[in-house]
Amino acid sequence: MKILYHHRIASKDGQYVHIEELITALKAQGHEIIMAEPQAIESKSFGNSSSSVALIRKFLPGFLHEFIEFTYALFDFYKLAPLVAKHKPDMIYERYNLFFPSGIWAKKRFKVPLVLEVNAPLYEERKKHNGIQLDWLAKWTERYCWTQADYVLPVTQVLADKVIAVGASVDKITVIPNGINQERFGTVIDSSDVVERYQLQNKLVLGFTGFVRDWHRLDKVVQAIADNQDANWHLLLVGDGPVRAEIEAQAQALGISDRVSITGIIDRNEVARYVATFDIALQPDVVAYASPLKLFEYMALGKAIIAPNRANIREILTDGEDALLFDPEAESAFTEQLATLCFDSQLRRQLGLAAAATIDRKKLYWQENARRVANLLN
Repeated sequence: MKILYHHRIASKDGQYVHIEELITALKAQGHEIIMAEPQAIESKSFGNSSSSVALIRKFLPGFLHEFIEFTYALFDFYKLAPLVAKHKPDMIYERYNLFFPSGIWAKKRFKVPLVLEVNAPLYEERKKHNGIQLDWLAKWTERYCWTQADYVLPVTQVLADKVIAVGASVDKITVIPNGINQERFGTVIDSSDVVERYQLQNKLVLGFTGFVRDWHRLDKVVQAIADNQDANWHLLLVGDGPVRAEIEAQAQALGISDRVSITGIIDRNEVARYVATFDIALQPDVVAYASPLKLFEYMALGKAIIAPNRANIREILTDGEDALLFDPEAESAFTEQLATLCFDSQLRRQLGLAAAATIDRKKLYWQENARRVANLLN
């Protein structure tokens, strides 16, 4: 098929990983991909955000930058329309964004099926965290996009329920969670240089990947390490984030700075080598509707996972079978489950093997996701 891939992402982060992996899988299956995007981001280093977008949001009043977002959709339509007219794609595949109805306009104008990938309820998310000034317009664009798309692909059933709640037809919804690249995570990985660099020999490595925020509660991990001074536990945080300084300060205050390592942002292609060093993979909390990329990477590499007992996590993992899940509302539950894993090597091995088997059994691969996308029109 000929697929026009349409998005508004200008940052090379987790969003970009999803875009890149799905496009790579679609191309590998013989589909032709035409890109409709604000700018090429392949050349950016991983973790970079759009400076122009950040400046607009920092210095302009909320209602004004929201209005600019919406007017960008008008500009985008006039970029998108010639591409559709020229290439005559079999499908428009779009990554949903707020204030961004241009793909729907193109689909209606040119009578091309539009598949809408939904990773978050952005109206709800932005209203909660940043506030929305043009409330009616934001709510309208979300409902309009979700209900007018031919197919909607939320990444979890929790998110699918939100899409249905605004009036989208159940019949056009297919839940497709994130996945992993078999070539990147399915081979033997040499991480000896990582072990050497961070002096992880004979350590029990408690690992986390990604952009760490305060609600991830890695402070609990640092405290658990301090409370078990006689053990050989070591926190390896593969990434960065706004609470990095707080974690480092806490470790220093507790006298365990030598047992906490933070890598900073690393290249996407290097992630597997770092995760391979983990004995326990940490997912201390998660947004209630998300499909965390790191979770699938942990699973593919056969790591013992500890994660919150939330509905979106239970769509993938089963407590006591391929992960240990804890009650996120109970303050001590995470620490207790962490200790259980730390002191039980057999349980770690059992859960890790089962997690890897779950990836295969549920076919949680980008290649399978691409196949399901293509089959929508068959």
